[in-house]
Amino acid sequence: MESSLALGRLELTPSTAAVGVNLTPRLSGGPPAKEKSGQRPLGPQGQAHLNGCVPLSHQVAGHKYGVDKVGILQHPDGTVLKQLQPPPRGPREMQFYSMVYAEECSDPCLLELQNHLPKYYGTWSSPDSPIDLYLKLEDVTRRFVKPCIMDVKLGQRSYDPFASQEKREQQIRKYPLMEEIGFLVLGMRVYKVCSDTFDSYDQHYGRGLVKDTIQDGLAKFFHNGVCLRKDAVSASIHRVQQILRWFESQHQLAFYASSLLFVYEGFPSSSSSSSSLSSLLRAGQEEEVAEFNNNNIQVVLPWDCGMTTIYTNHRKHGHHHCAEEGEGEDGGRRRREEELQGQGDDATEGGGTDTEVEVRMIDFAHVFPSESHDHGYIYGLKHLLTVLEQILCEAA
Repeated sequence: MESSLALGRLELTPSTAAVGVNLTPRLSGGPPAKEKSGQRPLGPQGQAHLNGCVPLSHQVAGHKYGVDKVGILQHPDGTVLKQLQPPPRGPREMQFYSMVYAEECSDPCLLELQNHLPKYYGTWSSPDSPIDLYLKLEDVTRRFVKPCIMDVKLGQRSYDPFASQEKREQQIRKYPLMEEIGFLVLGMRVYKVCSDTFDSYDQHYGRGLVKDTIQDGLAKFFHNGVCLRKDAVSASIHRVQQILRWFESQHQLAFYASSLLFVYEGFPSSSSSSSSLSSLLRAGQEEEVAEFNNNNIQVVLPWDCGMTTIYTNHRKHGHHHCAEEGEGEDGGRRRREEELQGQGDDATEGGGTDTEVEVRMIDFAHVFPSESHDHGYIYGLKHLLTVLEQILCEAA
């Protein structure tokens, strides 16, 4: 197919340069790191890089700016800037996005795929450093007040077909169960409602999960310290099912070392019970700082106002999906209706019927043309769905 050939022209011959890289940072293991939700280590008042851009504060995995040679920044307009990796990985990922989001694209398979990816706004570079190229992408977490985020690598292999034997062995050593389990938790960030903090888990947490503990390990992402967010689990299942249907319908692309980014709203919604809310409110506490969006812009929210008012104010400032992002009011409504269909009867526990969930595919430095189904990715999706369904079933 023409779309497959577009990727094929970039790299179809084995090369030592095609060897993959570890997409996760070296972080300490042990118990989850605590992060106060009102913290603003870097933001509009903090250290700026490259024309007002700042390091992405809510990144849970991957190359981090200032730690690795390449990293991810937040642009002042709210988009995410992903620095292009060295060849051939970076150019391959750029070509993938350019192919999927080409104006003249008429391939139904790729047009459908756009629904499962962050929106792509082309490339960006600073006038001060024009040789450093960045992919300009939608920040999927931007519309959330307290975004709970998880990065899950999918597939039975985390190395591509052109990887050297040394690289293959290295990747297998990192997580020997990848072939059996089909996915790996690279990192996650979970909002705890009572303490108003985030618990963060790094790649070492995910690598420590085995067949007998993977369900409980994944369930932690959906527990807010008070209850399991069954509404978020159910909506996530619905999203993953949509991605699985796409994979089962296509046989032109194969994905290696690619991830799913899960995001749900950790902030209590207007339908939370009064008893649950009362545990969050403290006597004499008049105001709290909420993480408003992922520019680290923050607003002061008086606790005596209703949850509905808070959400109205959040949207009034324009930090939700809008028409210029290709969705519009009708598209947003359809997205919300899809979420509601997958929530089940206990949606009010911990989150309400207004569940905010995103599941998007990310990381495409190892995407290659194919003439068959991506069996490794499909295997991972099916097992991930099984685990999520078990979490929901046992909670019920």
